Amino acid sequence: MAAFQAPAKAPLLLQEDRDAVRTLTLNRPDQFNALSEALIDELGAALDQVARDPDVRVVVLAGAGRAFCGGHDLRELRARPDAAWYRDLFARCAGLMQALPRLPQPVIARVQGVATAAGCQLVASADLAVASSTARFATSGINLGLFCATPAVALTRNLARKHAFELLFTGEFVTAERAAALGLVNRVVAPEALDAEVDALARELAAKPREAVRLGKALFSRQLARPLGEAYLDAGAVMADNLLDADALEGIDAFLAKRGPRFGAR
Repeated sequence: MAAFQAPAKAPLLLQEDRDAVRTLTLNRPDQFNALSEALIDELGAALDQVARDPDVRVVVLAGAGRAFCGGHDLRELRARPDAAWYRDLFARCAGLMQALPRLPQPVIARVQGVATAAGCQLVASADLAVASSTARFATSGINLGLFCATPAVALTRNLARKHAFELLFTGEFVTAERAAALGLVNRVVAPEALDAEVDALARELAAKPREAVRLGKALFSRQLARPLGEAYLDAGAVMADNLLDADALEGIDAFLAKRGPRFGAR
């Protein structure tokens, strides 16, 4: 008689590569893709790998099933009432959130369902977000007596101050259309059009010159934290370096010659 074999556990994170676009899918659909300790670590490791892979031009962050991400795993948090563990967990989560804007590749959040608390934080930490018209967003920890402190960091850097305060202190859900009006997402489409819209945006970004995207994304976040004069000095240095890149030279020559550029040809 064959020995019994327990069914293999589904991976917490799915990965797919297609046309220089890497899709990372949170895969805990029965738990609304809640960020467990293990999932935080796996996603962080996957982002570290992406950062070192020159073949990946764009990253899509998605969620399996009905939800994008329901935030932290509250059952896991409740089962370990330990302040030291909490601090370590949130430090690792903060590192994950900061890794998204630090990646050399643009990151698109594909939001098909609810994005709450740390899930909303993931959306705010991504460079771009495309949402289904059925998606909903909230930082609803306040309703449980738990202020969404770490999501507040990302949210207040995406939204106007009063809009962020309202979401954080009421805990109310907002529609995808309202999230777009607030600046949390870029585009809202019908559910059946979500994949096509994300794919089109990813392909558009992947076709841009690699060095211009890398330099531009690094500068984008960095200059926001600097005084105006320092920001311009930094931007000027980046632009000077960018002008010497082969793709920039080709792009300028093509523009002057009134022809299409052939990036990567030199």
